[in-house]
This record gives sequence, structure tokens and C-alpha cells, in this order.
Amino acid sequence: MNRTDALQLLKEYTKNEALLKHMYAVEAAMRAYAQKNNEDAEKWAIVGLLHDFDYEMYPKAPDHPLKGSEILKEKGYPEDIRNAILGHTSYSGVPRDTLMAKVLYACDELCGFITACALVRPNKIADLQVSSVKKKMKDKSFAANVSREDIIKGCEELGVPMDEHIAFVIEAMKTISVEIGL
Repeated sequence: MNRTDALQLLKEYTKNEALLKHMYAVEAAMRAYAQKNNEDAEKWAIVGLLHDFDYEMYPKAPDHPLKGSEILKEKGYPEDIRNAILGHTSYSGVPRDTLMAKVLYACDELCGFITACALVRPNKIADLQVSSVKKKMKDKSFAANVSREDIIKGCEELGVPMDEHIAFVIEAMKTISVEIGL
């Protein structure tokens, strides 16, 4: 299990460029949180990279992420990776009982929302502030498909203040800003 193999699997199932960029963003956030918590950065990054790899093929619940988990199992991915990915949806019924699973859930929707915030700014993510993200969160018509409830619940489950979490994820995404078009 390494990034090269995970990337190959990702690109086999996902062609949509925006979805690929989302998964790269979540990968960066997961890697940064793993490093912060002295965890296996490669493993956590792979979880971020693959969390939605099956979405394009199986966009409806509960197929996503259940079908993806089956594929990952066939490919030999360990149970903790599969459970973290299964737990990133509220409808899977899989508890987020590891730090890795909690971080994935906390980062997924937030990465999408930060991307939306950055895309409407002249300097994209370069000078994006926490206050701007929080202001946009109050505008229900902005990036309406992003669950604010999941972002809030993710912070609560992770036990990290919202401002701190947003700032951390922005910084993680800045490290790959060129790759994700921000």
C-alpha cells in the first residue's frame, strides 16, 4: 500500500477533475494532521486520497462508500483504512472510533467548502482567512451542497475549535495549491 498504487486506483475510477482535486485536498489535510499527531502520514494521506474514489461510479447512498470498501478489501487494503472511509458518511452506520476516522470526517466537507471560498477570491487560497470562511458558512446559498452540519459535527468529534481546524486545513491545502488550482 503506497501513494502510487492508491493514485492508480483513484484514477481508474475517477475522471472528474474537480473530484480528483477534492481528494488531493483531503489527502493534504490528512497528511498534515497525521504529522501533527505523530501518526503514519502515508497511511492517513491514502485514506484522504481514496475516501471518494468510488463516488463517480456509485454516487448514491449507500453504494458510496460501501462499494468502494468492497473494492479496497479485494485489493488488500487494511480494515482500519476501510472503516475510516466508511465512517466519513453519516449513513454508513460505521462509527468513527479512531483518530484517523474522525480527522477524515472533519476534513472532508471542510476541504470542499474551503475550495469554494478560495475559488471566488482574486488570490484564491493564498490570503484566505478563517473569518472569510466562517462568514461564507453563514450564507446558506453559497456552496449550498456542502453540509455545514457535518463541518460543525466534525470539529466537535475531533475536539478541535472551529477556528483552529479551519486555519489548519487552509494551511495544509496551501501546500498543494498549484495542484488543486488554488
